[in-house]
Amino acid sequence: MIYSDKTIDLINAAEDLAHSLSQSETGQAYRLAKQARANSRQAQDVIRDFNRIKEEYELVQRFGRYHPDYQTITKKVHEIKRALDLQEEVAVFKKAEKQLETLLGQVSLVLAGQVSPQIKVPTGNPFFDQGCAGGCSTGGSCSCSG
Repeated sequence: MIYSDKTIDLINAAEDLAHSLSQSETGQAYRLAKQARANSRQAQDVIRDFNRIKEEYELVQRFGRYHPDYQTITKKVHEIKRALDLQEEVAVFKKAEKQLETLLGQVSLVLAGQVSPQIKVPTGNPFFDQGCAGGCSTGGSCSCSG
């Protein structure tokens, strides 16, 4: 690709936007929550336990219900996952991460919409995902025709 002055301006504008998002209240809350989770000994202990049990679970899953430890490991996974979800720093981080993801999804939709309303932006949030999911070549009842 040959870079024109307009391309360079667009790249610079994208970097400015990324900086603005990073410095936003949502971006800062995400970074603080991530740092708090990383600095919390309790959170790190629960994460380590979860990863250990997850590895055991993946080994058991190869055989499924027929593995002798299937029920035990499955129960442990659910218990440690609950402990992980209830751990304060992890819960705060997950909430901040979701808020940042929502903000990035909204920005992506605005950017794509300025180019063309037919551009599909997978946000992971059905509230923001719009348009045709694909596969309709006629543009009939699914309102894909443009």
